Amino acid sequence: MARRTVFDVLEETTRRHGDRTALTWKDGGTWKSRTWREYRDVAVRVGRALLALGVQKGQGVAILGYNAPEWVLADVGAILAGAWPAGIYTTSTAEQCQFIVDHCEAKVAFVDTAEQARKLLSVKASLPHLSAIVQWGGALEAGALDWNGFLALADKDEARLREELDARIKAQHPDDVATLIYTSGTTGNPKSVMITHENLTWVGETAVTVHHLGPEDSGVSYLPLSHIAEQILTIHAPMCAGLTIAFAQSLETVAATLVEIRPTSFFAVPRVWEKIQAKMIAAGASSPPIRKKLVAWARKQGLRGGYAEQRGEPKPLLYRLAERVVFRKVRERLGLDRARICSSGAAPISKDTLEFFLALGIPILEVYGMSECTGPAVLSTIDRYRTGKAGWVLPGTEVKIAEDGEVCIRGPHVFKGYLKDPESTAATIDSEGWLHSGDIGVLDPDGFLRITDRKKELIITAGGENISPQLVEGHLTSIPVVAQAVVLGDRQKYLAALVTLDPERIVLEAKVAGSDARDAASAARCALFRAHLEKQIEAVNAKLARVQTVKKFAILKAELSVDGGELTPTMKLKRRVVLAKYKAEIDALFA
Repeated sequence: MARRTVFDVLEETTRRHGDRTALTWKDGGTWKSRTWREYRDVAVRVGRALLALGVQKGQGVAILGYNAPEWVLADVGAILAGAWPAGIYTTSTAEQCQFIVDHCEAKVAFVDTAEQARKLLSVKASLPHLSAIVQWGGALEAGALDWNGFLALADKDEARLREELDARIKAQHPDDVATLIYTSGTTGNPKSVMITHENLTWVGETAVTVHHLGPEDSGVSYLPLSHIAEQILTIHAPMCAGLTIAFAQSLETVAATLVEIRPTSFFAVPRVWEKIQAKMIAAGASSPPIRKKLVAWARKQGLRGGYAEQRGEPKPLLYRLAERVVFRKVRERLGLDRARICSSGAAPISKDTLEFFLALGIPILEVYGMSECTGPAVLSTIDRYRTGKAGWVLPGTEVKIAEDGEVCIRGPHVFKGYLKDPESTAATIDSEGWLHSGDIGVLDPDGFLRITDRKKELIITAGGENISPQLVEGHLTSIPVVAQAVVLGDRQKYLAALVTLDPERIVLEAKVAGSDARDAASAARCALFRAHLEKQIEAVNAKLARVQTVKKFAILKAELSVDGGELTPTMKLKRRVVLAKYKAEIDALFA
């Protein structure tokens, strides 16, 4: 595979697919689009406009906003200018924004709304490098520059700016830093992961190759573009293949966007798949008895067929009938009838959710990786996947399991290092080039990786037993009414758990329990509901080793969330935050 810069890929795709649609988005109820040639031209104008504002090579350019064409064009334009784009999660506070903008010494910051502009303006006095805030959406905030006004800067002294931009592009090398990914930070301030041109183009091209993607394919952009996974899915893999990306207007409109766009590829974090599952279960509960029986029969065929496919065996004889009368209709209602690739990553997904969709003819392909290896370390494809396994090693890379069980990664996707943090870089990449992931895993004889826990999050009980909290949490969330679980017990004599309830399932479960509970708060108070849930947890305990069993539990009144501070923007659990926020409940469990 040739070593290339981002501009090399963009130029080739423009030459091959210039008139094809690159980006599409909804504006006032109407879908609008931009071709690859227009994409390239606007990205170049962004690069020139950044030069007009005095952005230097290797200087940061911050981007704070929900997914939109302008986010992508600001990012790519900054890369062309030799600057380092740094995405900021939209849920970040003004202080968190200040840290990133200051750390990367951003000269320019792009925002999508006046609200986001105000965050930066409120801390601008303490940001000596920041000279301009560009706003692309909503009513313009005083002190910000509008998108069109920003682009117009590219046309002033155009000849000089064009010459300077061309020189910067020609000087770029595949080993140069192209972008900065700020880790979402389960503890402390985020680190700044330096990703090179080769990292981005190699991973983009590899994803296109293994999934057989082409210009006829399409995807939906809706997860945070500050995260490396969404940047690969929205920017770099599409750029390698010339495929089309549609932007959802918000997280709330993703379901509607799927039905309108009917993409050929759809990636979701586990929580999104779990919410789809919960809604389908809730809808199915009100179906007529004959419909329930039909779906139950089809699901049996689907599960048998899904596992047979993984073993390379023929599917059951009645699988095609189940496909025709149930699976096809389900996929059409979800907007996934054209989707060849449905995948999940960024956090562990429960086997219950995987088997729920597998039984409906929708195998979810797992991906495992991290920002430090530009997204994927292992992945699954529709012709090679295993339910419950994270995937197989990317071609051209290596994965090994260290003596202590840690997953280590090596290849052209491994990052350059942490910005301004050589100590953390040295602690993460060893002298032989192995990236130490911090995850514990196992490779099976077929080359599939299974992640069992975080190295730092192993619970060591008072009896000295090492317990994987994620393993037990996965079993607990297989209980239909349990939305989330946090297993506790470090230095304790037994394990306990905090659980949240699926709001769409509570009433149904309460009816079975003989309870009148209607929400999580009333369920937590109701002895009948607690007894019903306790029986289900005991059934889970029966599948676990004695030291892994949960002796006590508490029902939280609300789900863990990004807004609540318990989850990162990529839905990873902030265990330290949970331990502090629910200290009283936890103390009671171990009293």
